[in-house]
Amino acid sequence: MANHFNPWHDVSRGENNPQVVQSIIEIPKGSKGKYELDKESGLLKLDRVLFSAVHYPAAYGFIPQTYCDDKDPLDILVLCSVDIVPMCLVEAKVIGVMQMVDQDEEDDKIIAVAAHDISVNHYNDIADLPPHTLLEMQRFFEDYKALEHNKHVNVERFMGREDAYRIINDSIKLYEDTFGNRKA
Repeated sequence: MANHFNPWHDVSRGENNPQVVQSIIEIPKGSKGKYELDKESGLLKLDRVLFSAVHYPAAYGFIPQTYCDDKDPLDILVLCSVDIVPMCLVEAKVIGVMQMVDQDEEDDKIIAVAAHDISVNHYNDIADLPPHTLLEMQRFFEDYKALEHNKHVNVERFMGREDAYRIINDSIKLYEDTFGNRKA
């Protein structure tokens, strides 16, 4: 098979990481479709339509050239005042992290704001967000799999940007240890 472009491996994670990262959006805010990168082809695939009456509370995607224990790139939620289309690159200012357990596996979600959206880029830490925003995120992730064969997700805690930076750096190190330093 010929070499092909893969967004996970061939897009930079950004020069100012971990404070500002390049993110690739898979799912727009408000979607009931669970889209994800097909790791082999680099295309976006429909994984499933959510079983419950909830929808994504923010744009959802991943940080390129990162890797986590769940064998996927590091997930990111990006707050933005406009809908972000799938496979769009977004420069995202990291403000915190939501730590959760999905089927007994740790599954961190970085929380960020679109760096070039004046309506949200004034947020510098997760503590700056309206409390309802965090509650919406928590409820979505705890509810979205509940009707799916009784799968259980538990949001353990929200943490600030310094913890998010550490998690991003750990995922970069794991990526480099696993795949080598592939500088895009």
